[in-house]
Amino acid sequence: MHTVWKGAISFGLVHVPVKMFTATEDKDIRFRTIHKKCGTPISQTRRCAHCDQDVEPEELAKGFEYERGKFVLFSEEEIDALKPDSARVIQILDFVNLEEIDPIYFVKPYYLSPDMAGGGAYGLLLEAIKQTGKIGIAKISIRSKSSLAAIRVVDNCLCLETMHFPDEIRAISQVPNLPEQQAVNEKELQVAKLLIEQLSEPFSPEKYTDDYRSALLEAIEHKISGESIDIVAAPADKGSNVIDLMAALQASLDAVKIPTDSGKADKKPAAKESKAETKTKPAKAKTSKAAKKGTAS
Repeated sequence: MHTVWKGAISFGLVHVPVKMFTATEDKDIRFRTIHKKCGTPISQTRRCAHCDQDVEPEELAKGFEYERGKFVLFSEEEIDALKPDSARVIQILDFVNLEEIDPIYFVKPYYLSPDMAGGGAYGLLLEAIKQTGKIGIAKISIRSKSSLAAIRVVDNCLCLETMHFPDEIRAISQVPNLPEQQAVNEKELQVAKLLIEQLSEPFSPEKYTDDYRSALLEAIEHKISGESIDIVAAPADKGSNVIDLMAALQASLDAVKIPTDSGKADKKPAAKESKAETKTKPAKAKTSKAAKKGTAS
């Protein structure tokens, strides 16, 4: 793993030297823009429209547009001088309960490992967090971006997850067309709750896969090997704008074989797949050309 940050965690008078590593991996398939005539990648150049010439990296500066067309400039040295202590030290400000934090605050996770002779202090903090069930709330600066952070334990490793500041979270009141509070049909509500109960099970992340990326990778392999493939768009769903909630709920219950007249409805055996699941479950690209054609578009 590549070290993305190096510093220390500080809580009270305890100083824990750590190295930071990205905990997630971007597996997006990236395409480059190619000139179809000759097959050459198109380069993105830095060009000044006013001077009508390309600009070298040493001629660039950071600029903030305070009025339309007017900028105040900063050099890299000036920006570095303004960086807070959190650029070098993760200062834990408070310890809180994880369930008190809305997931909307979380941004990106990182793993922390002990650096130099910090193994003892690292193990102490890890065990203290694990046994108290608390997480640390801190401030950190990574790549000129200051943010809040939550420090918690994942297996036997300290994990830091960057967080939004409160003023970065938009108010719900800004969301347009939210429905006003209205009376809910009690019978529809009971059926909806029954459906949720039947579809509930322990979270198993390994069962969720990126079918679109898999289809793209297979299409790429076909093209590399010179095989001809037809890629067409899947037909659009012609659904009705008129929604009969009870009918939709009943159809969903029927799809998982749940008798609505019984309070002790059992899930159907996992070995048998319902018709609705067969229709909606993404087909693997290897076995279904239709699935590949639909997702590759």
